Amino acid sequence: MPSYTRTVLPNSLRLILAPQKDSVATTILVLVEAGSKYETKDINGLSHFLEHMCFKGTTKRPTAMHIAGELDGIGAEYNAFTSQEWTGYFVKVQAHKSEQAIDIISDLYLNPVFDPAEIEKEKGVIIEEINMYEDLPPRRVQEIFTQLVYGDQPAGWDIGGRKEVIRAMTRDHFTKYRGEHYVAQATAIVVAGAFDEKKVQKQIEEQFKNLSTEKKFGKVATTESQSEPQIKVQFKESDQTHLVIGCRAFNAFDKRRYAIEVMGDILGGGMSSRLFQKVREELGAAYYIKAGADLFSDHGFFAVSSGVEHSKLKIVIQAILEELQKVAKQPITPAELTRAKEHLSGGLLLGLETSDALANYFGGQEIMKQDLISPEDLLKKIHAVTAEEVQSIAREIFKNEKLNMALIGPQKLPDELRGLLRFL
Repeated sequence: MPSYTRTVLPNSLRLILAPQKDSVATTILVLVEAGSKYETKDINGLSHFLEHMCFKGTTKRPTAMHIAGELDGIGAEYNAFTSQEWTGYFVKVQAHKSEQAIDIISDLYLNPVFDPAEIEKEKGVIIEEINMYEDLPPRRVQEIFTQLVYGDQPAGWDIGGRKEVIRAMTRDHFTKYRGEHYVAQATAIVVAGAFDEKKVQKQIEEQFKNLSTEKKFGKVATTESQSEPQIKVQFKESDQTHLVIGCRAFNAFDKRRYAIEVMGDILGGGMSSRLFQKVREELGAAYYIKAGADLFSDHGFFAVSSGVEHSKLKIVIQAILEELQKVAKQPITPAELTRAKEHLSGGLLLGLETSDALANYFGGQEIMKQDLISPEDLLKKIHAVTAEEVQSIAREIFKNEKLNMALIGPQKLPDELRGLLRFL
């Protein structure tokens, strides 16, 4: 099992080292508590836009070509990503090139120049990214679902932002936001793979010693309000109707998070899962169907997603609701519970073979300020879940006053569909 050490550096930056002796690679992942939930409506999308701009030039590497050329020249895999809760920057290289990789990623994080001309050019890139996701219904329907559930508050806004807001952003927006959030106490660095631990720690301490230690700005708490099933339909001429059906749940710190993960696997965690067998194998109505929980710092939900043949939409909606209700009403069999646990265990361990996956495993916990749990201990918690715990969660969250459905497709019958959206 992977081991790790956690150190809080003198400036409050958190460093996690997760060595893998036999790895040929090293991944350096820098995470910061800055995502769309830290935004106001007039800067929605700035967290993601800022992430792009860090690759457009630094004081040491003044252009995007300087940065990309050096990274490509050492054979690196590199990118960045933004979520509701955090932004991440990573570089993965052959182990003997980790020193140079740390130098590059620290420069990206610490010294972006935010050239106004580059900001104006990148606005077009961001808007085309938004357009791209608009043309990917399986992705876009997830955003519509969160809009439906959380409405006009950060938890309900798109991470990419709105086009009119993107167009209005200036350099001052970037420097102000970065000053409020890109600070040492809100930053965590994970190094995973093959590396010299003492040497790496010393280099990171030195290169990040000047990271701002100013006070971190917080975020607005998510509010929950619902009394009956809700539905949102986006009309789009498409070959499938893409849907998300889900219920409000709880946050990522809830002790029941292991049981809801097991429930997700039972319902939609593989080809032997209940929903896969019902909707794909029995009804022949979908190619993909999946289920699981998305848990955040102060909210969460459990959802089922699928792309469905138009003519079978109603029967699929009914089938999904019936399967959710069965978990609440009928005990999980010992064999099914064991299958789900083993499936989750295999997926976790096989997924942690690479240095980047291991970095994300520990980094995701650290940046959320969760107690770090090793893969071995996580498996123990998953295997300790009981059938009664799964059924208890299903009874609590699969209720009409927590039920929501988002759709994308050539559907113009929200009232008719609303009549279907109800647990009996």
